[in-house]
Amino acid sequence: MEVRVVETEKERNDAFHVRHTVFVEEQNVPAELEIDEHEDKAIHFVAYDQNAPVAAGRIRVLSELAKVERICVLHDYRGTGLGFLLMNAIENHANQLRLKGAKLNAQISAVGFYEKLGYRIVSEEFMDAGIPHVTMTKDL
Repeated sequence: MEVRVVETEKERNDAFHVRHTVFVEEQNVPAELEIDEHEDKAIHFVAYDQNAPVAAGRIRVLSELAKVERICVLHDYRGTGLGFLLMNAIENHANQLRLKGAKLNAQISAVGFYEKLGYRIVSEEFMDAGIPHVTMTKDL
């Protein structure tokens, strides 16, 4: 497995494909909400198994924070450690940018995953795209 910072149009399309599969097809997020106005400013990541894209995510730099967004792993790759590999690559990139922390809005079903990575809940539960979330943060 290899996680890459997206540099080419193909890698970007691969990341979007994984996101569409997980969020739109699997979780029924409206397609018009999945791709948003932040795509061109975000730093995108895509993970590959051989040449097949299997996980994706992005960050936006907000002041001294990495706003971690759109983290997703294809169904068949969940529970393999790929999510940890992806998040580690994202956090390493944020460290290279000298960012002081990371913030994300986690689906309630993923809170345990992020807690294992050292994130802590800092908000009440809220709905986003019809899915319950909480905001979580971590010092880097």
